[in-house]
Amino acid sequence: MGLPEERPPGLDSPWTARIIKYGAKAQVAVFRATNGRVGKYWRIGAGWKKPVPTLLLHHVGRKSGTAFTTPLLYLRDGDGPDADLVIVASQGGLPKNPQWFHNLMAAPDCEVSLPGRRRVPVHAHRADPAEKERLWPLLVDLYADFAKYAVWTDRDIPVVVLSPR
Repeated sequence: MGLPEERPPGLDSPWTARIIKYGAKAQVAVFRATNGRVGKYWRIGAGWKKPVPTLLLHHVGRKSGTAFTTPLLYLRDGDGPDADLVIVASQGGLPKNPQWFHNLMAAPDCEVSLPGRRRVPVHAHRADPAEKERLWPLLVDLYADFAKYAVWTDRDIPVVVLSPR
């Protein structure tokens, strides 16, 4: 059930973006309806054998001002409820950064929903090179397909740290 080592043909297709968009909407709906009891783990690709925790990122469009909610895999960096949360702007190895990343860089104060915890206020910052160097192996250990995505794209995949505020 793992992803291929080579970049899949058609990854840049508009259909791929559409599938990601509607899959995300379904996951958000299920996560919200169950307060995270269902939808709290990603079970696709490397997540099939090693499920990965997910959160809902609540952010505002930098141009439209529209409120958006995006499901993302996350790594808890630290112990306790005040630990940082780390997310990756991989977008499945697509050539462009996801819109949520640009939105967070424009308006870094946002909120996340975790299983059993709704609308937790956080502040986002892009990991600097030293932070990314420390976090990337932990992220790949969490979800091995991040390494494949990095090979599939020419861009430097951003890592974003969400700190409680």
